[in-house]
Amino acid sequence: MEQKELLRRMKKGDPPAIVDVRTGMEYHRGHIPGAIHAPTWKIMLFMAPLPSDKRTEMVLLCELGPRAAIAKSLLGFLGYRNTTLLEGHMSAWRRASLPMAK
Repeated sequence: MEQKELLRRMKKGDPPAIVDVRTGMEYHRGHIPGAIHAPTWKIMLFMAPLPSDKRTEMVLLCELGPRAAIAKSLLGFLGYRNTTLLEGHMSAWRRASLPMAK
């Protein structure tokens, strides 16, 4: 999903579930407002706070992309089929000076 599309949907009040798979330290330094913190390792151990409805639209992100791609595969294995990656991930979101929460 493109950053502009996610931001537009956030402003409209209709965003997908935003799943940030970075570490706790990365997440607490700044994340997209409303993002669910679900580190990849918690997804692997079935400990992540994921939506119970596996049809929920989700956009996944990490800092640069690899962890989010792994998380997408893991979620597919768990039955989540409506997942996509955030274009440019968190590094691009930050460079674009888009909204951040701490």
